[in-house]
Amino acid sequence: MRILLISAYEASSHKAWANSLMSQLAEHDWSYMALPARHFAWRIRGNAMSFAFDPKFKTLLEKPYDLIIATSMTDCVGLKAFCPDLQNIPWFVYFHENQFAYPASAQQQGLVEMQMVTLYSALAADQCIFNSQFNKDSFFSGARALLTKLPDYVSPDWLNVTEEKAKVLAVPISQLRAEPSRQKRQAGGPVRLVWSARWEYDKGPDRLLAILQELKRRHVPFEIAILGEQFRTIPKEFEQIKQDFSEYIHQFGYAQNRQDYLNCLATADMVLSTALHEFQGLAVLEAVSLGCVPVLPNRQVYPELFGDQYLYHSHNANIQLEAKSAVDLIIKINLENTPAPSTKQFQTKCLLPEYRRLISAMS
Repeated sequence: MRILLISAYEASSHKAWANSLMSQLAEHDWSYMALPARHFAWRIRGNAMSFAFDPKFKTLLEKPYDLIIATSMTDCVGLKAFCPDLQNIPWFVYFHENQFAYPASAQQQGLVEMQMVTLYSALAADQCIFNSQFNKDSFFSGARALLTKLPDYVSPDWLNVTEEKAKVLAVPISQLRAEPSRQKRQAGGPVRLVWSARWEYDKGPDRLLAILQELKRRHVPFEIAILGEQFRTIPKEFEQIKQDFSEYIHQFGYAQNRQDYLNCLATADMVLSTALHEFQGLAVLEAVSLGCVPVLPNRQVYPELFGDQYLYHSHNANIQLEAKSAVDLIIKINLENTPAPSTKQFQTKCLLPEYRRLISAMS
């Protein structure tokens, strides 16, 4: 099949997903176009115009295709309007995330407009695919809630057929290897933690700070690597963490390269998440695949990934209670030597056949 793959906001995880499809399903003839991951609100609202009128995309858009796969950031309705030749081709829309489940932020602007773009795209797609059940459920519940607020000539029932056809299919993770091979820490040594999220408010840096303070208060021996991508505006908690916990920090900041990052994961005992927003948790899945035991809040996507023994209690209104629960779990996992769960169901070799079947069904 001739397939056009469109990524309207090419975050690193989106790019890895696209490359995985194109390389692993090489029996198809792929074309790919993407826009850089910056200017979030503008990218969602303006991507159809950028794709349709920027000369560098013209040749790609004029080629004949049998299928289009677009990320949910893509304004599918706008792109179909600007490029009529795309209207009679089947469209898959893949949801890495949705605009209805983000935690509230004072910086949010134009949220309803962004929600409407993704809602239009879902209704215009032949098939919607979500990377987790949480993503699917939160999208449809949020979209229906929005539709009920609109003044007239609208019904939440318009989503029924779209939801009935929607599928859940995770982003695959490849088989990861670290150098050197993982070494067990010596008995009685400090617990080695890794926190590998984006340095933004929705990943819970205030909760990370509270957990570190609780570990220190209880005299739990630990060391931590704080990884993840940084942006121009960094939450103030990271500066306090750097000052107050310098003797506990093994790595602070983005790893210099991919192999250094994997090596850091492989030598940790546990991967800690404090996220208020997570639709699949790829960073956690990668860490677990390299032997880290997950320590996760029982919210967002996390309850569907692994068993309850890896979850601490979420207290959105009481950070200190949540920190105590997380530290309780860290101590319990350490004392009981709890093994890391399997990530087999998320591996490329398990998921790619499902992608292949979905694509083949459109031929």
